[in-house]
Amino acid sequence: MKLVSSMDAVACSRLVTISCDASLVDAAKLLAATQISLVVVCNYDGVMVGVITKTNLVQEIGRCGESACMTAAADVMTRNVTYCRSTDCLPDVLSMMGKRGFVHIPVVDEHCRPLGVVNARDALRALMADEKYEASLLRDYVMGVGYR
Repeated sequence: MKLVSSMDAVACSRLVTISCDASLVDAAKLLAATQISLVVVCNYDGVMVGVITKTNLVQEIGRCGESACMTAAADVMTRNVTYCRSTDCLPDVLSMMGKRGFVHIPVVDEHCRPLGVVNARDALRALMADEKYEASLLRDYVMGVGYR
């Protein structure tokens, strides 16, 4: 079974963090400069305390208008975060993401420090690559390739 850890390099490259006392403008700048729609909010010890999504930003600006620019990230973030660990099975994580409608999910260690962010598209690609490899092995076995 393929684990989330098989995607460590990609997940790590998608990780964007911000401190809980940063402004919403800072979060918006990070989200605008990346290909993801999730920023992990961390306390001073580097522990994940929430996430901010592009949806959080739009909702806050829609509710508060220009005054939202002065809002702290901690006031807007989602606190009850669904996350996964490197040791979780990737198909299970992808299935859970689909059921909950998530495109991104943070990967955390045993102390809830962020290690990366799994993107559903990346996870699906990783699983499909395994299937293609297994299909290729099976085809070679049936055809006798490499067994002469």
